[in-house]
Amino acid sequence: MAMPSPSYTITMRVEVPASQRATSMLVAAVAEAGGAVMGVDIAHSTTTKLVVDVTCDTVDAEHGDRIVEALNALEGVRVLKMSDSTFLLHLGGKIEVNAKVPLKTRRDLSRAYTPGVARVCLAIAEKPEDARRLTIKRNTVAVVTDGTAVLGLGDIGPAAALPVMEGKAALFKQFANVDAWPVCLDTKDTEEIIGIVKALAPVYGGVNLEDISAPRCFEIEARLREELDIPVFHDDQHGTAIVVLAALLNALRVVDKKMEDVRIVVSGVGAAGSAIIKLLKAQGARHIVGFGRQGALHRGEVNGDEYRNWIAQHTNEEGFTGSLQEGLVGADVFIGVSAGNILTGADVARMAEGAIVFALANPTPEVDPIEAGETAAVVATGRSDYPNQINNVLAFPGLFRGLLDAGASYISDEMLRVAAVAIAEVVSAEELNSAFVIPGVFDHRVAEAVAEAVRAEAEKYLAEQAGAAEEAVTA
Repeated sequence: MAMPSPSYTITMRVEVPASQRATSMLVAAVAEAGGAVMGVDIAHSTTTKLVVDVTCDTVDAEHGDRIVEALNALEGVRVLKMSDSTFLLHLGGKIEVNAKVPLKTRRDLSRAYTPGVARVCLAIAEKPEDARRLTIKRNTVAVVTDGTAVLGLGDIGPAAALPVMEGKAALFKQFANVDAWPVCLDTKDTEEIIGIVKALAPVYGGVNLEDISAPRCFEIEARLREELDIPVFHDDQHGTAIVVLAALLNALRVVDKKMEDVRIVVSGVGAAGSAIIKLLKAQGARHIVGFGRQGALHRGEVNGDEYRNWIAQHTNEEGFTGSLQEGLVGADVFIGVSAGNILTGADVARMAEGAIVFALANPTPEVDPIEAGETAAVVATGRSDYPNQINNVLAFPGLFRGLLDAGASYISDEMLRVAAVAIAEVVSAEELNSAFVIPGVFDHRVAEAVAEAVRAEAEKYLAEQAGAAEEAVTA
């Protein structure tokens, strides 16, 4: 049964007869209707009436309506107004722009704007790389979407995707002090998206692609990486892969197994699945089988999807051709980035001793975490109401902080790998256990560790590129 959630918090302003039992009566009625009371405050009082604000978590929007009906059914009780806290939080948007410099006098204005600003414009025209030093470019990321693959909502369009992109921008600022801005594009055309992002790139130090459906997301990212001089990162692919690798490194420590030895089953070979497989291989994994809707990907399978073909050619060395359930038998690790309720606890029970299960489909995992935990040694999900939440917010803020600090122009696979290792190492040996293989999302150490690791690797990459360019000139 679904539990009440902060995503569906409501506040009801309720008029009740003045009595000692007024508030306890309301709390009891809300609880009986299945709500979880978070607070009760008296807003107004007269000799005969009380006006009470009751805040409670509910299961969904319809549940909130049922709770209102339950209170209205009580004798002498009237719900005056009901507010949805999630919608209230979004009123007017979640981010804003603030000036960093004082603009209080004519002297301030003459430096920040005309005529003084012209000197800075001419300096950048003469030396374009100074834009990183003298403008917002040094700390600003574009969060780009076309709204075709939003969360678990699918193709809802750019306007409906905006609240998610705003939230992403807020997380960038909160966790890594990166200024990010939503760029929601009203087109699904691959070439048009590439062209628009290239045209707006001068303003930004990096691009975070978000919620763009596969397989277009692959080409968009690949082309933009090739054609832009700023780092381009598709979070649905690589953010997920980074956090999965981080959690798996620690989970393997818990069960005392090695990456190169374990048999890994990956369910879902879209954007996230393909990126996870590539990053696991970069970390030394040798025995991976990817599963799509039709079963295992293998070398004999050829189709028009170059990314699925890559998986088929670089995994499943034994040529397994069976179903996901068959492939799980004896496997050490299951990583699901596919669909909810496709496995049972009995399927997990057929895995190897000390099994690791990452069931990451949201909001419904591939297998019930409670059932999986009956036999698996470590279970992780994408949800916040179970231990070991695999959440991309552990990766992208620190990653971009490091890239921006280094003035990076590109993201290499090694930068992704060191980001994952940095996240894993935040969990000390004294903290590590089966219910804590990944740090909490509010652990400030995470973004700091990721930023430092990525900055160092990015600077190393830049130095290598500069050295190679110098050799080419002298040759």
